Amino acid sequence: MSFRFEHIIFLWSLLALIPLMIIVFIFIQRWKNKRLKQLTNQQVIKRLMPNVSFTLPIVKFIVLSFAFIFLLLGLANLQYGTTMEEAKKEGVDLMIALDVSNSMLAEDLSPNRLDRAKRAIYQLIEKLQNDRLGIIVFAGESYVQLPITTDYSSAKLFLETIGTDIVPTQGTAIGSAIDLAMESFDFETTTSKAIIVITDGENHEDDAISSAQKAVEMEVSVHTIGMGSEQGAPLPIYKMGKQVGFRTDNTGNTVVSKLDETMLKKIASAGNGSYVRATNANAGLGIIMDEIGKMEKKEFDSKVFKNYESRFQIFLLIALFLLVLEFFISTRRSGKLDRVNLFEVKK
Repeated sequence: MSFRFEHIIFLWSLLALIPLMIIVFIFIQRWKNKRLKQLTNQQVIKRLMPNVSFTLPIVKFIVLSFAFIFLLLGLANLQYGTTMEEAKKEGVDLMIALDVSNSMLAEDLSPNRLDRAKRAIYQLIEKLQNDRLGIIVFAGESYVQLPITTDYSSAKLFLETIGTDIVPTQGTAIGSAIDLAMESFDFETTTSKAIIVITDGENHEDDAISSAQKAVEMEVSVHTIGMGSEQGAPLPIYKMGKQVGFRTDNTGNTVVSKLDETMLKKIASAGNGSYVRATNANAGLGIIMDEIGKMEKKEFDSKVFKNYESRFQIFLLIALFLLVLEFFISTRRSGKLDRVNLFEVKK
């Protein structure tokens, strides 16, 4: 059976403060005795203060010191290790491929498609427990924004940095994003794996259906979430953080970005996944996660650790007893105890 102190800082405090308390107490007692000696001799002092004890304050100090020692030992929290336990992590590996092309700035979802998607991902991260998460951003090209991890705090920070300017090449290369997600998985683990593509599907540039089929062959499901509406919305232009107009084509007509729902349904079908259209009330991630939740969760990590049991209560009870005892010790003279004054100043 092994033991440890959970908070070592209190032990260091004990080593530092107890000697300091003793030195201060001795100094004060000797100073008091010296001042009394300067006023008159010891016989007169005893006649003037017949009931005052010079020894009991020492006893009170010793009791108080031990109370302080046990208090610090209790705060340090002595722990005994009794049993070995194994903690297992079970979950799924999830890669989110987020479209960051300019069409995601359309405002048919509030405040716009991209921000609505980011808020939904943030809410998803808040609910995750043991699942591992990675994020890919894509437009005309794809990049790993967050390698697959269980560090959800880092995931939130990386999510905040995502914008339409993070990928220099415009377009919507969904197939490339699926392929990169597949490369990001660790297939040496047996955990269930899934890809969620969040996009408006517009300006589709590569064979995303073929990529989804290849993912299924590796037992990875591909789900899609459509951001936008079939009616579409114009694409705002921003300068210095302010909207200055809308994008136009070569003929001067306003460009309207529409959701390509048909394509996203085909990708989800080929990927043995589900398709959901996002709305202002529901971004669709919850529905997709319900489907992913039905997948078999397998162990991807385990750690063996010793289970320690705290024993601070014993020390705190002793400290409490000593404090009560110190309170009831009187400083009045009581027999033989006062025959010796340890701090008497010799002439």
